[in-house]
Amino acid sequence: MFPRDEALRMAQDQGLDLVEVAADARPPVCRILDFGKYKYEEKKKTRGRKKGGSQMKELRMRPKTEEGDLLTKAKRAREFLEDGDKVMFTVLFRGRELSRQDLGTDVLKRIVTMLEDVAKVERPPLMEGRRMSMTIARK
Repeated sequence: MFPRDEALRMAQDQGLDLVEVAADARPPVCRILDFGKYKYEEKKKTRGRKKGGSQMKELRMRPKTEEGDLLTKAKRAREFLEDGDKVMFTVLFRGRELSRQDLGTDVLKRIVTMLEDVAKVERPPLMEGRRMSMTIARK
């Protein structure tokens, strides 16, 4: 435990900064360290925490999406699922396609069968305006 002036002099002699770590403590706790490096490490810690949770990824299709394109979407969804993310498949309808919602349901069912080994349906296909969406998550 040093007086403030002596601690500041010690920090300056070493070419470092005197940083208050715990202001609530009595007496306040300070450390001698490189403040730029300290800020960088704190920022790195908070950035690392954000990635911990799963995210929602969206893949969009049309009712007339062909088999090859569906395979590509399924492959991409598989990668997202392996990373721990959830995937929302959205089928966008335009014009007269709205009268054939069964085509959108068929597209989503085909995707589910492609991914049934790694995924489960979290939210079944639901129509919301001009889009039909379904959410899948890792088993």
